[in-house]
Amino acid sequence: MTTEAARNSHPIYFIGAFATGGLLTFMVHLNGELARYGNPLFSSWTAHGTGIIAAVILLLVVHRRRTPRLEKAPNAPWWAYLGGISGAATVILTSTAVNSPLGLSGTLALGLAGQVAFSVSADSWGLFGLPKRRPDTRDIAALGLVAMGAALIILFGRGAA
Repeated sequence: MTTEAARNSHPIYFIGAFATGGLLTFMVHLNGELARYGNPLFSSWTAHGTGIIAAVILLLVVHRRRTPRLEKAPNAPWWAYLGGISGAATVILTSTAVNSPLGLSGTLALGLAGQVAFSVSADSWGLFGLPKRRPDTRDIAALGLVAMGAALIILFGRGAA
């Protein structure tokens, strides 16, 4: 997406992304609570088990409404199937980190910094079928600001007494 296209996007996309961030925070908190009372593996199994149940219910509802398509959908690339592994690792690692001195805000701040760093790298190297895009000054500045924000939350957060 070009910068111009991003500026002219419908506001619902920005609202959806912001809401997703809130849901992610809520999910990390709940997974951390599950890990605190059980362990990180239990947290991951529970999160993915409830996700499977929700997906099956959604598929049953959607399947009844859709008309069958005759053309065959293209096959997904092999690496698309690795999302479950990274999802399980994410739940386990965040569940562990939330229950450490990092807390919820430190875990999410570092997670956001990691997401931005990996995204800039993926754009730069053209990973996952993305078009190669050389990082510009704004990309590096955004990464630096997110990393500095994470450092501020971790080092000076929690109302140091």
